Amino acid sequence: MLWAVALLALFAVLAIAVYAEWGWLVDVDHRGEPVRTWALDDRGLREPLRWLEVAFDVIAMTTYTVVLAAAMLIKGHRRAAILIVSVMVLSTVAMRGVKALVGRERPDWQDLDYFLHSPSFPSGHATSAAAFGGLVIVLVTMLVRRSGIRRIVDGVVVLLVVLVAADRVLLGRHYPSDVVGGVLLGSAIVLLGVALYSPLPRSHALKAEPLPQAYPSSRDLAVILNPIKVESVEQFQTMVSSMAREAGWNEPRWHLTTVEDSGTGQAEQAAVEGADLVIVCGGDGTVREVCAELAGTGIPVGIVPAGTGNLLARNLEIPLFIRAAIDIALTGQDRAIDMVAVEGDGLEPTHFMVMAGMGFDAAIMEGVNEDLKKKVGWIAYVLSALKGLMFPAMKLEISIDDMPFTKHRARTCVVGNVGSLQGGMVLLPDAAIDDGQLDVVLLYPRRFLSWIPLFVRVLTRREHNAGESVARMTGRKVVIRAHGDVPRQLDGDTIGPGSDLSMECIHGRVLVRVAR
Repeated sequence: MLWAVALLALFAVLAIAVYAEWGWLVDVDHRGEPVRTWALDDRGLREPLRWLEVAFDVIAMTTYTVVLAAAMLIKGHRRAAILIVSVMVLSTVAMRGVKALVGRERPDWQDLDYFLHSPSFPSGHATSAAAFGGLVIVLVTMLVRRSGIRRIVDGVVVLLVVLVAADRVLLGRHYPSDVVGGVLLGSAIVLLGVALYSPLPRSHALKAEPLPQAYPSSRDLAVILNPIKVESVEQFQTMVSSMAREAGWNEPRWHLTTVEDSGTGQAEQAAVEGADLVIVCGGDGTVREVCAELAGTGIPVGIVPAGTGNLLARNLEIPLFIRAAIDIALTGQDRAIDMVAVEGDGLEPTHFMVMAGMGFDAAIMEGVNEDLKKKVGWIAYVLSALKGLMFPAMKLEISIDDMPFTKHRARTCVVGNVGSLQGGMVLLPDAAIDDGQLDVVLLYPRRFLSWIPLFVRVLTRREHNAGESVARMTGRKVVIRAHGDVPRQLDGDTIGPGSDLSMECIHGRVLVRVAR
């Protein structure tokens, strides 16, 4: 609020100076004439200036506003959509009101093409560009986790606002003080809007009926955090503690994972200490360790997805927005889901929650550059997949529910407890996380280009012409044997090469928090 007041005060002083025609300001503003002459004499610069003018005019900015607000509504961020529309409308009304009050005429050296007669102060282009850019920065700060991406977006936004401001002076549409005033006004209204109406979503359970409790709860909360998955451990702890108090939970006990212990020991300690709810923040690997340790204890697990894939959270429809995920963990309802016990050669008995794989998909996990993954996220998996598309075919034998083994050839074999991948792509359309069954898919494109129609058929669920390139099976127990060692993965974590995996679905073994 203080920043908004300060910017509005600066804008008011500038508006008074413009209206009173203070000498020093007149001198500064009239330096725009030689700048404008230089710009329009340069034929290579003239046309881009025209395009930039059109790209940020009233029609264009209205379109951008509607698209951004609609995108926020589709993503479930209603308050953010309301803020976008309110700020853009208020900035337009304020800009036009000040134009009418000050009544400054356009510069004498304005380009005669598309001559503008409306008042000059403040610049409408600069006001709307600053307001819209400020909103983008607010939303990116709120929704984008990677600091590198945020810095890139912020830099692009600032650059565009500067270019728009320069465009107005170079075309002679405005004095320099007009565009400075526009940027001040647009920025101030964004800060004022955020101060008066937070775009952060309210609790999803705010209007829901209280949930019945089967037994008295002491409201003890434990949080297991993979510290490398959040930008600031202190900020995350402050957020969770504040939201926990608002939801009626005691101050949480904190357990940070380590390289040596990625969640198992922390979950065991939380259970021994009598936690009524355990929140885990991390990737699918950390979530798997915590869920496996708390399976059968009756202690619900709240999932705050902070990894790259976050497939369990996606299939449970838990939002990737951290604050919303914390809210569901604290105020949601419990759901019993399946987990899968796994054994294999060279592998200690373990579990997975999402998917296991042998062949090409596991080779993707092995080939991911971890440094690149930290910078660009899921794109690192795409690059690894492109490098390994012609992973050699495997000879497999598969047994479902203790039935005789059948022989197959495939480049990849995936066994899923859930069906959806990133981006809403459905690999196993019949898979459900609480049906007590495992779904198996074998993919066998014979040539490099065969991947394209195969993926189209799989993802559009039109596989009647797929021939031998796709095979599906379902059962509670699945045993896979390969003729030789092949890459293997559990929930996106590589477990080393091997020749077999034995999996059994344990129905309703884990309690997780989901939205009401």
